[in-house]
Amino acid sequence: MGVFLRWLGAFVLLSVTYNPTDWNYIAWVRRTWPDQMPLAVFLGLILAVAYMVYGVATLRSIGPFGVLLIAAIFGAGLWVLIDWGILTLANPSMNLWLGILVGSLILGIGLSWSILRQRLSGQASVDEIEG
Repeated sequence: MGVFLRWLGAFVLLSVTYNPTDWNYIAWVRRTWPDQMPLAVFLGLILAVAYMVYGVATLRSIGPFGVLLIAAIFGAGLWVLIDWGILTLANPSMNLWLGILVGSLILGIGLSWSILRQRLSGQASVDEIEG
């Protein structure tokens, strides 16, 4: 359940920031910047902190190569679905939602990697503290 919630948090973060509808932070800021500048900056900083938490955790747990590898796996999976005719890239809105989904899966995996590794290997991950 924890892995699912971490992924869901990443999906919400990405889709709240930008999505193909008018219900996202970027579209809202474009519409209301002159009237809502302080609130827009405040909410933007909160989003930046959330991205920092997810980004740092992902890079520390799986590293840049892990991010690229997971992105390549999802990209190859999408390529297979397109090649088989199950998926088409004709709809830009769907393409953006797919990008949000893949990005959230990468961030969710990165944030949950130690839990997943422990479940798969049976070995606990511990931080070394120098004293």
